[in-house]
Amino acid sequence: MWLIKIEQALDKKILIIYTNFVECNICPRRCGVDRAKVKGFCGLNKLKVSKVMLHQYEEPIISVNKGSGAIFFAGCNLKCVFCQNYPISHKNKGKTISVKKLAKIFKKLEKLGAANINLVTPTHFTNQIIEALKIYKPKIPVVWNSSGYERAATIEKLKDYVDIYLVDLKYFSNEKAIKYSMAPNYVENAMQSIIQMKKNAPNDIIVNGVMQRGLIVRHLVLPNNTDDSIKCLQFIKDNLGEGTIVSIMSQYEPRYEAKNYPEINRKITPLEYKRVVNCALNLGLKNAFVQDLTSANSIYTPRF
Repeated sequence: MWLIKIEQALDKKILIIYTNFVECNICPRRCGVDRAKVKGFCGLNKLKVSKVMLHQYEEPIISVNKGSGAIFFAGCNLKCVFCQNYPISHKNKGKTISVKKLAKIFKKLEKLGAANINLVTPTHFTNQIIEALKIYKPKIPVVWNSSGYERAATIEKLKDYVDIYLVDLKYFSNEKAIKYSMAPNYVENAMQSIIQMKKNAPNDIIVNGVMQRGLIVRHLVLPNNTDDSIKCLQFIKDNLGEGTIVSIMSQYEPRYEAKNYPEINRKITPLEYKRVVNCALNLGLKNAFVQDLTSANSIYTPRF
C-alpha cells in the first residue's frame, strides 16, 4: 500500500533515472556504481585505449607472423605495486573512443595481418568489448589477456565472443594479493574464473604454430615468492590438467613502487627461476613456456 503511494508521488523523471541505473559488478570489486556517470575502482567509466600495436613479445603461439594485434586498455581493477604498465593502468593514460571505433580497430589490425586481436587488461570494459564484437567479430582469434581478477559469471558471458584466454594466476596467497595488488579474495576469484575459461574453451587448437582457441595460464615469478609459485603450478595441474599450456615468466623487474617493498625490490635469481621450472617438470606439466632471464628488460615493454 505504502509502496504504491510512494511510486505515485514520485516524479516521472526520477523514476526513469532509477530504472536506468546499472550497478557495475563486472569484476570482484563489485563497486556498485553507475559507470555511465561515476568512475569505479578501475579509475574509468568511458572506454579508453592506450595503445594499438602489432606486439612481438607475447608467447610464440600468440605473437606469430606479423605479431599479435594488441589493444592496451587504460585503467585496471588491480593496483599492482610492481606494474610495468603503470602509466596506463594507474595513471589512465590513453584516448577515449567509442564502441564503433573499437570495432574499426579490430578490422584495421586484421587487415594489417595480425595473428589475433589481443585485448590487454580488458575486464573493466567487458560490456563495451562485447558490444564492439557484436558489431564486428574478426575472422582471426580474439584473445582475452587479463590479470585473472575476474568473476566467473563475467567470463561465462564471453563464451561466444572470445577464442583464447591468456590469463595470469598471480598469487596463491590472498595476503600477498592484498599487499602487492590491493586485491582481496584474488585467489578464489582467479581460480573460479580460470576454471570457467577452461569450460569456455576446453580444447587447445594450434594450427601451424598459431593458436586458434584455448587457454594459456601465465605466472610471473616474484622474488622471495617461489613457494607461492609452486602452489600456483600445483593448482593448475590438479584443476586444469597436466596438458594445460603454462607460461612461467622470469621477466619481473622492480618497477613503479616496488622500491618500497624491500623483499621484491630486485630481479629474480637464476636459482629462484630454476626452482619453479623444476617444479613444473616434476609435476608433469607437459606444455610450459619458459623465458631466459634476459627477458627482465624494459626494452620488451611497450612505450605508452
